[in-house]
Amino acid sequence: MEEISLHILDIAENSLRASAKRIEILVNRDRAQDLLKILVIDNGRGMDEETLARVRNPFFTTKHKKTGLGIPLLAQAAEQAGGSLTIESAPGRGTRLTVTFQWDHLDRPMVGAMADTLLMIIAGHPELDIVYEERDEGNIFRLDTAEIKNDLDGVPINSSAVLEALRGMLKDGIRIR
Repeated sequence: MEEISLHILDIAENSLRASAKRIEILVNRDRAQDLLKILVIDNGRGMDEETLARVRNPFFTTKHKKTGLGIPLLAQAAEQAGGSLTIESAPGRGTRLTVTFQWDHLDRPMVGAMADTLLMIIAGHPELDIVYEERDEGNIFRLDTAEIKNDLDGVPINSSAVLEALRGMLKDGIRIR
């Protein structure tokens, strides 16, 4: 995957397969430390120690296919850009993935079309609560679909008019590319 946003989509799909009802995506650009840090936290069923130990193996997957390349490719991208990937998880407690990249590293992938990634998740999984928070030089942008759904008073969050409004909000709010 060439963009970090596509890795985030893959991680979100993993969270959904783990029965997550809420996913938090926290993005922080720390210019003083030349660092991009991304956390993805879900409230899914979590992983036992054996699964957690094997999750970086590209030939291990809990899906019906033969390989599970998402986590290994993200870990490789992070390490090639002077960063790292860690995963904390326990059964019944969800999963917390932290990935860092050296911001100015030549091999850091572009963040990419994060707004489009979030819109795909929202449109395809309206039952899911998503929190996206981005911090960059004191600027904070936050989107919480649970709050938005509450304000919509029964209008589906994946209706075309709401998605169009969300697209504008995300395009205006997301600064880290």
